Amino acid sequence: MKNKSLIPIIYAIILASGVLLGFYIAKSNVVSKSNDNNDFSCINDVFSLIKDEYVDTVNINDLQAKAVTQLLESMDPHSEYIKPEILNDVNDNLNGRFEGIGVSFRIEKDTIAIINTIKGGPSEKVGILAGDRIVYVGDTLIAGTNITNKDAMRLLKGPKKTKVNVKIKRRGVEELLDFTITRDVIPTYSVDVAYMIDDEIGFIKLSKFSQTTHSEFVNALKQLKSKGMTKLILDLRGNTGGYLGEAVGIVDEMLADDNLIVYTEGEHRTRSYIFSRYRGLWENNDVAILIDEGSASASEIVAGALQDNDRGTIIGRRSFGKGLVQEQFDLGENGAIRLTVARYYTPTGRCIQKPFTGDKTEYLLEEYARYETGEMYNIDSIHFSDSLKYTTPGGKVVYGGGGIMPDIYVPLKNDSTHYFFNRMANNSILFQYAFDYADMHRNEILKYGDVNKFNEKFVFTDAIFNELMKRSEEKKIKGTEADKIVARKLSEPLFKAYVARDVFGDEAFYVIYEPMDDILQKAISVLKN
Repeated sequence: MKNKSLIPIIYAIILASGVLLGFYIAKSNVVSKSNDNNDFSCINDVFSLIKDEYVDTVNINDLQAKAVTQLLESMDPHSEYIKPEILNDVNDNLNGRFEGIGVSFRIEKDTIAIINTIKGGPSEKVGILAGDRIVYVGDTLIAGTNITNKDAMRLLKGPKKTKVNVKIKRRGVEELLDFTITRDVIPTYSVDVAYMIDDEIGFIKLSKFSQTTHSEFVNALKQLKSKGMTKLILDLRGNTGGYLGEAVGIVDEMLADDNLIVYTEGEHRTRSYIFSRYRGLWENNDVAILIDEGSASASEIVAGALQDNDRGTIIGRRSFGKGLVQEQFDLGENGAIRLTVARYYTPTGRCIQKPFTGDKTEYLLEEYARYETGEMYNIDSIHFSDSLKYTTPGGKVVYGGGGIMPDIYVPLKNDSTHYFFNRMANNSILFQYAFDYADMHRNEILKYGDVNKFNEKFVFTDAIFNELMKRSEEKKIKGTEADKIVARKLSEPLFKAYVARDVFGDEAFYVIYEPMDDILQKAISVLKN
């Protein structure tokens, strides 16, 4: 199994979350095309018969929604119907803003636990703190009610200037605390972190490609350049895509004018080329791009465009392989559809879309098949047909047929010495205990002042490790004494990184975990040599 616990957790920020396996040429179009009714006479006849003749009363709108969903699922893995009740939440994820109370949270022991408040947001303004638990929203008891993320978002999101009353349980305070929060516009960010690794190498991680990604990236570049950055690591691992235009903008910052970035083509869409068109901020400086099996769509455009133009170094593991273009068409009160309208191709002519045989589940789980074939652990397990071979202008051989293969492959660790630790991490034992520890010792940890001092002085004690072992045994995960020696060595930086992130923010995770990140370390080595 994939070691998901080693990937920094991005918490829900009071908005619906989902896998963005597509990027969208058009944000939204209204369906208004005139069609010959004869083309759809069978469908129309069926719905008319059901409405007029069926034995029981039926909701035609619900029936149509089910029919549209099944229809689109039969075509390709990424065309989909979006129900009207979730459309706003889906759009919010890419719009770079939403309206709500401005907190990051997770459901912890059947309670909404506040991870942090968004700086300057409504919750921070009224005094809500990280570690607080929301017990009531209005008069509704939510603690101990099996509340879900979806339920929490529904209760806490709302239009700007509307008010919501909450009752908070705070550690060390006996009575519940009452707060009235006035909802506001809350920005969502696609640049997770941007910091200097050393005096010359800067690091930027993008979580998605929203409407604000390019501008966020430019601001991060400028900030790091002012600190002396001369080499850049752009982390696209786990980035499942978003808007095409934002990906193009980022590539344009790194390519000289008039270089092909991507082209698209479909049965009803003529071939359309997109070139770099302006002088970018990072055209002449070294760059390394990090990708993995979770990098999809717009992430692959960035990696493929730079690779095919012999610009920078792509490092990591083969990307997801999503090369289908969706447009979103609004259906008024009936929601929207995202319809695949074209394929995209890298400058050398590679179609990155991986094969689809008709089984959507098999397609989406193809990533896990890579573990079975050994691809995740050994480059010798990866084989490409000569028919998929392409050559860049600089003479570098690249391959199509399913994702971007990096210039430098970095495998996952899967030897016997890591087996016990990987099982422990995969079962979220480290992550869960780190959250509990940070919650119980938040004030003590804050006394360190910043993440660097915390990293330097915090002691990973026997008591902490013994608690990890206790929790592992409770989940029937047992190891030998030799296993535990390895696990202790590997657990210390990851535990500290999780704790630091919960107290000091996302950047703290990377600062501490950096020496353990094989892909990142390879990028640092490449840029230094």
